[in-house]
Amino acid sequence: MLVSKIAMSQIMLPAYQGVVAKIPTVVTPAFTCTTSTITDVDGNVYNTVLIGTQCWMASNLRVTKYNDGTAIPLNVTGGSVGTSETWQNENTGAYTIYGNEASSDANATNYGFLYNWYAAKGIYKTGEIASTDTLNICPIGWHVPTDSDCNKLVKFIDSGADTSYTSTTQSSSAGTKLKKNSSLWLTNTGTDDYGFSALPGGYRFDDGNFYDIRYIAFFWSATEKSTTPAPGSVT
Repeated sequence: MLVSKIAMSQIMLPAYQGVVAKIPTVVTPAFTCTTSTITDVDGNVYNTVLIGTQCWMASNLRVTKYNDGTAIPLNVTGGSVGTSETWQNENTGAYTIYGNEASSDANATNYGFLYNWYAAKGIYKTGEIASTDTLNICPIGWHVPTDSDCNKLVKFIDSGADTSYTSTTQSSSAGTKLKKNSSLWLTNTGTDDYGFSALPGGYRFDDGNFYDIRYIAFFWSATEKSTTPAPGSVT
């Protein structure tokens, strides 16, 4: 799944009339999910974990750029500091840090950054744009999971999970098995059976305020449902 960094080496080959030529070759280091890490465009390193046949990042994103180097704007309005401007006024990709903290502070270090829907979809400019005219927030070779990806994960953990959205709760057990066993959860009931290591980064509501850090984890999916919010996952 990961496109690894390219390492260049040189081999010596005999060329025509016995002249020795140096020919560069591309060597791609082997990637093994769970033991290999991935690196984003900012240089942040993430562990990976294999669950069933799917390879997942084992920590939350904390990147400030799309993977082509285009900056994602930082939104520090509303909430505990700033103006009355709200998070919902954004119409392109943006990220924020819980409580409007600095990127070096504890919330960012422990829980990663919070991104809006446009950032998850790679929508970096206003107006109508083609589906192909978007950027990718994930490291090269990776993508924000689709609704189908998330359902497959939950079904692997709990074969009886309801992925039809006829119930407000997909599974009563999968969340516990995906939660990191850590005091970063206020109620530490996670068993982290698969190494997914979900942490409760909370969320930012439309009014710009921050809620429920240490209580809840929300994850975007890349699947858009009409004009309503995209389905997400909660642990």
